[in-house]
Amino acid sequence: MFLIIQNDPECPAGTLAELISSAGHQFRTLAAYRDSDLSVPDGVTGIIVLGGDMGVHDTASFPYLARVGALMRDALASGTPLLGICLGGQLLAHVAGGRVSSPSPHGEKGICRVDLNEVGVGDPLFAGVQRSFVTFQLHQDSFTVPAGGVLLASSAACPAQAFRLGAAAYALQFHPEVDRAIVSNWGALSTPPADYLAGFLADEEAFNDSSRTILSNFLTLACSAIP
Repeated sequence: MFLIIQNDPECPAGTLAELISSAGHQFRTLAAYRDSDLSVPDGVTGIIVLGGDMGVHDTASFPYLARVGALMRDALASGTPLLGICLGGQLLAHVAGGRVSSPSPHGEKGICRVDLNEVGVGDPLFAGVQRSFVTFQLHQDSFTVPAGGVLLASSAACPAQAFRLGAAAYALQFHPEVDRAIVSNWGALSTPPADYLAGFLADEEAFNDSSRTILSNFLTLACSAIP
């Protein structure tokens, strides 16, 4: 079973839930902003921590972020496969000793290209993904790679787009889980409102190819990590 941690009601799992189900796996979603119990059930195959409009340092306004961080720290200690997306990736960097800048000069919005480095090209998370691939971004914060981590990808605006810690803990700055509905909603919620959807639709096929491959690769490597 996979565990999905949702940090923000406006940042759902999107295509991730469909991919998990279609691969024949079960999943459970914990709404961190609502559920007081964030304990990890026995037998979890992997954990995915989603994004959110808040930042890792906003624990005064969003105290549950400290509990999410503790859960991720425990997952690292136990070797449980872990994928952090945007805020989730920033939380992983933070709990592992990296630096999260808020706001950052490396913010990005909308469709952006990300480039794998030599290590990223050979990493199982990116198997079958082009060296330069299409992503959707919506972040004003950014992370550095913590000590012991390995940088896998960067973009023109943001030097750290993905890293790996250990065998199966990954942080992504971009959003591989979004679909048309999520992108449209985020545009409507922006201040002022923004049309992210037009750019997304123009590159939707390429986005889906790379994003679904990355997410499916994580599911595969998480399952292969089971003793």
